[in-house]
Amino acid sequence: MLAILLCPGFDFAQSHDSASNYYTAHNKGKFFVYWGGNRDQYSKSDIRFHGRNYDFTLENVTAHDKPKGIHVDYINPTRMTIPQTNFRLGYYVHDKWNVSLGVDHMKYVMTQNQLVNMDGHIEGHVPFDGTFTDTPRYLTEEFLKFEHTDGLNFISAELTRVDDITKHFHVNTDIVQLNTLVGVGGGVLYPKTNTTLMGMQRHDNFHVSGWGADLKAGLNLTFLKYFFIQSEVKAGYIDMPDIRTTYNGSDRASQHFRFLEKTLVVGGIFRL
Repeated sequence: MLAILLCPGFDFAQSHDSASNYYTAHNKGKFFVYWGGNRDQYSKSDIRFHGRNYDFTLENVTAHDKPKGIHVDYINPTRMTIPQTNFRLGYYVHDKWNVSLGVDHMKYVMTQNQLVNMDGHIEGHVPFDGTFTDTPRYLTEEFLKFEHTDGLNFISAELTRVDDITKHFHVNTDIVQLNTLVGVGGGVLYPKTNTTLMGMQRHDNFHVSGWGADLKAGLNLTFLKYFFIQSEVKAGYIDMPDIRTTYNGSDRASQHFRFLEKTLVVGGIFRL
């Protein structure tokens, strides 16, 4: 009878010891890298434009992303930066915690021809001159084209907790492993802003324009120990007080808004 009672305990101990020896059971010291794409949503924002002889604000401006869908550009080395993409390199400092650096290459496109209210003044830019107080304005291309399309580059550091949920079901996690993710990130915005304002020549170079922060949650499916597919949802805030708009150094724009980003990436995890 004693032997019968001990056998189940012995089997459980053996199973537990075997699981602890899986490659996927311990992450500390591993590196990971991933690449993929995103879709984005943005809150309305007030955008202020100011420079020589003008200073005005457009209220509650709407914007959208610029998806490419399933496309070969995601894996074409000469065109990989054209779609909305995500790249990240990270390191596990603990079995359940990793730190990482990466770029979320989002795209922000002001919706053209929308009607907004405008406050401020413009002088010397005929036919747009005037003083405005809650004045309706259609955002035509002749007046304003405003995009962060190469792109809304969020360069950030993240701290992420990873929890394996398949280990509770006696699954060989070296074959397949499902993990939950929660994390926090922050960094700088380095956009290449495409702005045509009142016919002036655009400034089309990369420029550090502000900062951002986000919270995220997601799922990671790791298979054959070294490969994974991962999906996350990020909710964040972006503040850009110093956006370049034209080649005149005094011309600037500023805005802040919330964003929701959904990602799907593929990657690898390994030890050096």
